[in-house]
Amino acid sequence: MNSDLDVIRLILEASVVVQLVMGLLVIASLASWAVIFKKRSVLSRAQQEADHFEANFWSGGDLSALYRNVEQKREASGMEWIFQYGYREFGRRRQQAGNTSAAMLDGARRAMRVAQLKEMDRLEHNLAMLATVGSISPYVGLFGTVWGIMSAFHALGNVQQATLAMVAPGIAEALIATAMGLFAAIPAVIAYNRYADQVQRLEVRYDAFMEEFSTILERSASSSRPAQQGVA
Repeated sequence: MNSDLDVIRLILEASVVVQLVMGLLVIASLASWAVIFKKRSVLSRAQQEADHFEANFWSGGDLSALYRNVEQKREASGMEWIFQYGYREFGRRRQQAGNTSAAMLDGARRAMRVAQLKEMDRLEHNLAMLATVGSISPYVGLFGTVWGIMSAFHALGNVQQATLAMVAPGIAEALIATAMGLFAAIPAVIAYNRYADQVQRLEVRYDAFMEEFSTILERSASSSRPAQQGVA
């Protein structure tokens, strides 16, 4: 085999179909890496905001003041969003005549659930794309490999005397497609598993906060006093 058969030359000399497969895999890899970096920033920020809000929530301050601070923020998200939706709906229902404690609490819980669903949709955005790249890329690369090997053997059949040096470049360029498929798939699979676990953990935190906040609102509705963190 000639020593000058490097990867770039193999790619440039590959068949059109194999080059299209490689180009598709490069695009998929770049797209997945863009999602990986973006999702890392989004999830890291969501975790930090949840930590910060929980520290404020359990600090013993007035929930009305906390609600006003959250409402003044330009962009609320995550746990702040859930708290804002629940507290606002609870306040509206408490001002309406004839609402029972159960009705006020039920309305607040539904509002918090809506906020949680919106937040989970934001956190899960593009995770499916990582799963798709991770599961499909190896098969796309394998298709390019099969096509390249088939073309190499087809060309080999047109010569009278076949040698390894004649078929090796075609097989080598075909195998690059498989390598590129794995290069695109492995980071996407790792990132998907990691981020899916982080999203699930955040969802558990949101569920726990909703239950704890619902308990505080239930006590406030029963006592007909403003909800404060100092309620035992």
